[in-house]
Amino acid sequence: MNANQFLKAVSQLQGWRECAFLLSLAERSFPNYALFADAVGLKSGGKMRQLLDLAWDMLQKDVEEAAIPQLLSKLESLSPNVDDYDAYGVYPAFDFCQLLEQALLNRLNPGKHRATDASQLATSTIVSFIELSEGEDLAEDELVRLLDQHPLMKEDKMFQRDLVLALKRQRVPTEVFVDELREGAANDGVSNLGIALES
Repeated sequence: MNANQFLKAVSQLQGWRECAFLLSLAERSFPNYALFADAVGLKSGGKMRQLLDLAWDMLQKDVEEAAIPQLLSKLESLSPNVDDYDAYGVYPAFDFCQLLEQALLNRLNPGKHRATDASQLATSTIVSFIELSEGEDLAEDELVRLLDQHPLMKEDKMFQRDLVLALKRQRVPTEVFVDELREGAANDGVSNLGIALES
């Protein structure tokens, strides 16, 4: 699957498949939030984990529409304001919040396509991280090469492509399938930035 085929496949995701795609992206970036919250002494990691778990539950249960705005306002209260922190970690943490927000909004308004932007957001989190950690003094073409060959970028590309292919092949969101998706996305607690939650 080349880049154009991938973009087309993402743009065709709808319904539960699109929601599962958004949740998987959020799941993969959850450690970025949890580690940031921990580092700055916010006690919100556990609450955010519960919220993400509730969002996953929605894939297999019919949810009352009224419940989703409540979850969204809870998410808003747990989301860090990027202007309040000097630490770089606030950005990947906030990106996670946006991904989870898109998954929740998808249940509220399934007609609006969100997967393409979310896919790009998840990738841009990694691009910014690499630029900051390794790309400081590089010329533009060197930076492009670095990004092109970087293991985190390759891993993200593979993760997102495999995810889309799995979703395209699956007819209904069975419990087994959703569990496999979650486990794959959780990646043993290692985020899309390659940072891990200590178990």
